Amino acid sequence: MKLIYQQMLAFFTIIVLLLTLLGIFFFQLTKSLIYENAWNQLEGYAYSLKTDAMSETQTSKGKVIFSLDSEKLQNYELLLQNQEVHFTIYTSRNRVLYPQTMGFQSIISKKDWRKLKKGNIIRRKNDLSWKRGPGDFKEGDRQQQKMTDILAPCFDQQGDLVAVISVGAKVSSLEESFAKIQRSLIYMLLISAAIGVAISYLVAHYTTKRIRQLQRATRQVASGNFNIQIPNKDRDEIDDLANDFNSMTFSLKKSEKEIKRQEEQRRQFMADAAHEMRTPLTTINGLLEGLAYDAIPEESKAKSIELMRNETKRLIRLVNENLDYEKIRSGQILLKRQNFEAMHVLHNIQTQLRKKAQSAGDTLEVTGPNKLNVFADYDRFVQVIFNVTQNAIQFTQNGNIQISAEKGFESTIFRISDTGIGMTPEQLKNIWERYYKADASRKNSKYGESGLGLAIVQQLMQLHHGKVEVISHPDQGTTFTLIFPDEKLTNDKV
Repeated sequence: MKLIYQQMLAFFTIIVLLLTLLGIFFFQLTKSLIYENAWNQLEGYAYSLKTDAMSETQTSKGKVIFSLDSEKLQNYELLLQNQEVHFTIYTSRNRVLYPQTMGFQSIISKKDWRKLKKGNIIRRKNDLSWKRGPGDFKEGDRQQQKMTDILAPCFDQQGDLVAVISVGAKVSSLEESFAKIQRSLIYMLLISAAIGVAISYLVAHYTTKRIRQLQRATRQVASGNFNIQIPNKDRDEIDDLANDFNSMTFSLKKSEKEIKRQEEQRRQFMADAAHEMRTPLTTINGLLEGLAYDAIPEESKAKSIELMRNETKRLIRLVNENLDYEKIRSGQILLKRQNFEAMHVLHNIQTQLRKKAQSAGDTLEVTGPNKLNVFADYDRFVQVIFNVTQNAIQFTQNGNIQISAEKGFESTIFRISDTGIGMTPEQLKNIWERYYKADASRKNSKYGESGLGLAIVQQLMQLHHGKVEVISHPDQGTTFTLIFPDEKLTNDKV
């Protein structure tokens, strides 16, 4: 079943249920109001009969005599008969005082009589009354009539019950009035149901129209069109869904661009890696063939072996950097952080890279306090400082490279500055990207084989919950700031 029909059925079911409940409520309320109004009217008639046509007189001996004004009673009887209202006056449960010849006689139970003696007015909704035929009381002449009536007690001055006035109307006349109102209510309910069906269709059509719009947009996204955007007015949950859909398409579009860019960099890296590997492999292969065929003079063999060792190390370094990056990116490296003395490490790195710096015409300096503790993984800390320093040497010719260290607020700060070629803002945004090289002319440089050094640095700093900041200007040099948080701050983040 389509959604529009499901929603229409749901709306229509709710409407019909509400209308049914309202109909039952109004029917019962109307019936109660009709009877309530009838009883109030009948009580008014009984009060008028009691005050106008009934009286008490006291004899000389002090005896109270209860009397009726027959003329007034007859006038009331004629008047009420036109309204199909009948009254009877009782002096006991089975004794009728008026009328004597013909009329309606209700059955009064002992329980009702006791209530009447207490002064209660009794209302009866659907009582069986007997209509007497003309002449004497004959059981066969009685006919049953359904009546709604009230029983009103009359007391003398001493508070004794002397009479009961029964005023009743035919139930059929009340039911006729109720039937008219009932028909009107049914017509109203049917009209309301028809309007409800129309409204439920419009609401369901409007909702499903917006859902179909989402469906069409989803199909376009599935076919590869990420430029689709759904207009919305932020009114309800469907508009919220449209907002989420627009955010999704924006993210997919952004991801698509990123994937294309990463793929382009991957292809570039594969070309660079193939070129980098081909050069040392060609060198090694040529030297091996020369050694195999004694084409290399004896005095040059040691130098050829040393060259092969360097080229082999270069290949190993290239492979290790790629493996290192993948392990860091996939979370396979578990850091063993501890507090250790950092200045000693910086001086060791200075010693290791001094020869490379000198070959580029650079001076490499280390400044800082005599002792400075840092909380980090020892091996990864060495790797971070080594990679950034080596990167500075790579892009600095006949300049100065300075490694400085200081204690910060709940952290240890290291700065590596150079006076090299620097970077443009566009290059600065991409230096953390895998395979990126700021200076394409140096991609075959001796120390810049893969373009993974800074990408590894960023990943390792994130694992340390640290920060890395870069300031650079073309032809003015670059400064890397590495901030390692202290043990307490790191534990709080974890």
